[in-house]
Amino acid sequence: MRIFNRNFRLQDITIMYFTALATLMIILVASYQAPSNAVNMSNLKPKTSIPLPPLPMPFHVPLDPRGELQLAWNISYDNQEVYMQLRVAELRYGVVLGMSDHGELTNADLVVLWDTGTKSFFGDAWSDSEGHVSLDSQQDYELLEAKQKPDGFYLLFKRPFSTCDPRDYLIEEGTVHVIYGFLDKPLASLEQLNLSRIHTGIQRILMLRPDLPSPTLPPDVQTLDVVAPNVIIPNQETTYWCFIQQLPVNMPKNHIVMYESVITPGNEAIVHHMEVFECSPEIRDVPQYSGSCDDKMKPGKLNLCRHVLAAWAMGAEAFYYPSDAGLPMGGPGSSRFLRLEVHYHNPLLISGRHDSSGIRLHFTPSLRRYDAGIMELGLVYTPLMAVPPKQHNFYLSGYCTSKCTQTALPPGGIYIFASQLHTHLAGRGVRTVLVRGGKELEVVQEDKHYSTHYQTIRVLRKMVNVLPGDVLITKCTFNTEDRSKPTVGGFGIMEEMCVNYIHYYPRTQLELCKTHVDPGYLQKYFDFINRFQGNSQCVCADVGVTEQYSQLQWDAFTAEVLDSLYNTAPISMHCNQSSARLFPGEWDKQPVPAVTTVLQKPHYPCEGRALPSSQPPV
Repeated sequence: MRIFNRNFRLQDITIMYFTALATLMIILVASYQAPSNAVNMSNLKPKTSIPLPPLPMPFHVPLDPRGELQLAWNISYDNQEVYMQLRVAELRYGVVLGMSDHGELTNADLVVLWDTGTKSFFGDAWSDSEGHVSLDSQQDYELLEAKQKPDGFYLLFKRPFSTCDPRDYLIEEGTVHVIYGFLDKPLASLEQLNLSRIHTGIQRILMLRPDLPSPTLPPDVQTLDVVAPNVIIPNQETTYWCFIQQLPVNMPKNHIVMYESVITPGNEAIVHHMEVFECSPEIRDVPQYSGSCDDKMKPGKLNLCRHVLAAWAMGAEAFYYPSDAGLPMGGPGSSRFLRLEVHYHNPLLISGRHDSSGIRLHFTPSLRRYDAGIMELGLVYTPLMAVPPKQHNFYLSGYCTSKCTQTALPPGGIYIFASQLHTHLAGRGVRTVLVRGGKELEVVQEDKHYSTHYQTIRVLRKMVNVLPGDVLITKCTFNTEDRSKPTVGGFGIMEEMCVNYIHYYPRTQLELCKTHVDPGYLQKYFDFINRFQGNSQCVCADVGVTEQYSQLQWDAFTAEVLDSLYNTAPISMHCNQSSARLFPGEWDKQPVPAVTTVLQKPHYPCEGRALPSSQPPV
């Protein structure tokens, strides 16, 4: 019996040994097998049952400075899907495309094409807080076609706006930060990839566009090209180039009905964005100038050319005015001088490149029923409004009050059809809402992923009717975690703005509808904080507002009290006519408009990833 027990124990040990060995072999073999939820490119077959969107795609943008990677896309609002086509001029060992909240390589939603050395795979992936990439357990990017063509390798795939996957990016209206990367060596496993160790870049686009038909241009339409005069692009990463152009003498009133970009061939990946400004009509003469907008020797009168006529950013299509409205150009009360501003983004430091890019204005002498106008909403450019340092998110709001709209708007109100959001470097989000009777009625424009590096005039999917007595609130989100001193309002790039330039019709005399905190109440804030911090020698009234902000000891309490002041203290209203004069009336020490009901968040089948906490509550 003893011998039997001994043999039994040896048998058990033998079985356990071989079982463990077999398990180890399975694990080792599995680690070298294809990922189970990725697409093996060699097994890809055309999905004839899926109707592909018409080609070419209506929207497209170069992603990298050399133009080797181009993204094109189409939108299905019925199916809540985006079709994307990626062209790689020279495919090496793979490519990465992704989206993140503000262009970060970490915590990004990715789609990856990679080569193991023997096979190629396509899959939905994500990056963690350190940039390490993992294949997503839920594959939401559906590959439709992969094809080599004479001008490059093409990938066609689609993805829902919202995926119900907490690791995926929620595609919604506003700026989308697209990140990309090139793989220069094979990957045995996708988990070997870290985005911080490969060549990557970022591009910003408006992925969701209004599904509106383009109006027909009138038969007598003419064009005027406002373009750079054969500029040699400086071999530096960032250049803002300014050029003054004159309109013909005694040019009669016309209506601008459309404008579009004119890009010098070969410079599509360098010309980042452009704007055309009208100079102040009060300035009779503006000196000729072609040079850096940042040149300290440039004519001072260029600073008086701030009235936006047209704005274009990389990836934007032609801008059409509504069929019954046009933007006035020429005639009495207008300026003969236009300022073109071109932003060149040249990270490769290419030298000797000539450029004559600009904007082509399409105008007609046959005036339409309404003049279109541009109105500034938000905050006045003043150091009275400031953002404390070290803030993850800090909100500032500017108001176009019911008193101003009641005073300045016609009985039928105005119709907003487009807007241009604007902050400086600390801006992270902008939102303008229409309030009627104390209730938020609708969102005029919102960008939860705003970037000052991507500014264009955005056509609304639905025009917004603003009536006399309505309120327009523009709320901006700022992040100053990288700053040790307060950021005040002003014109400098390191100062801040919170503005929405709305495009509307019919044109009124109201050109600026903005606010700032009452100066007297702000002074009470300085007095209180200084006493609280034990500064008994405060001479607050003897120094400027900017210096007073800088003298404070900034902590959570100081910032919270300032936030409370901005939300409750009386405001000074700038309800300005086109002549830069206030409309008659008392505009100081006005109460902050009360909002009793806020709009609910838009409904999605699933929310996708949680919205970033840096955005204002909806």
